[in-house]
Amino acid sequence: MDSKFVAFQSRSICFLFLLHVAHGDMSYSFSEEMKRGSVIGNIAKDLRMETGALSSRRARIDTEGSDKRYCDINLNNGELIVADRIDREGLCGEKASCILKHELVLENPLELHRISLHIQDINDNAPQFNEDSINIEIQESADRGARFVIEEAHDADVGQNSVQQYNLKKNENFILSVTGNTIELVLEKELDREKHQEMNLLLTAVDGGSPQRSGTVVIHVTVLDRQRFSFSQQLSSVQSDSGGRGLRTERLALLSHCQSH
Repeated sequence: MDSKFVAFQSRSICFLFLLHVAHGDMSYSFSEEMKRGSVIGNIAKDLRMETGALSSRRARIDTEGSDKRYCDINLNNGELIVADRIDREGLCGEKASCILKHELVLENPLELHRISLHIQDINDNAPQFNEDSINIEIQESADRGARFVIEEAHDADVGQNSVQQYNLKKNENFILSVTGNTIELVLEKELDREKHQEMNLLLTAVDGGSPQRSGTVVIHVTVLDRQRFSFSQQLSSVQSDSGGRGLRTERLALLSHCQSH
């Protein structure tokens, strides 16, 4: 018999064998952080098998591309159970979808069933700002409507469990503007350093989970004196336009003018 024909026939038999043992996928959806031993589903029922057949056919769960096995099978009742802690953020980061691939192996005869574990996010993280406080210096002469960008909060959770809104504690001078991921402090009433040289504003980031979680940051505002700022501007101008001895003369004149007031 031709060797090429024998090789072709062998490959065909192998291909048919693989078609025979590879069966349909099974898919399960459940929440992250479930306790070890928690029931995900029942493989025996889903495959319409007698419970005892799992044991006699040496049913086992294999992993794909990882040594870590997150689920196992109870051969006594066919239940698919959580075998290890599943942290969605650690496994999938901020991806919208988090799927773990396992495989059910049955022997005598050999059968393979792919198992897709869809891990659902739970609201186990609160929004966080990078710092506990944010320092801002604002001129007393700042116009009404002036805007100051504030760094956004971050949440390790995804979807509805991520940051959904920001709230600024009511105060005399500022309101909050939120456009997409841009957070801005807006001056609604002009500053008066005679009243407040410094002020603390409380900004809260809130997620949309249940229970709802939040994170806060204190915005520390320092109001710069109008006269000092004006003097600083003039001095800067003199430094850029004059040189050497001229700078010294103008500087003394400005100091004298400031002190006389």
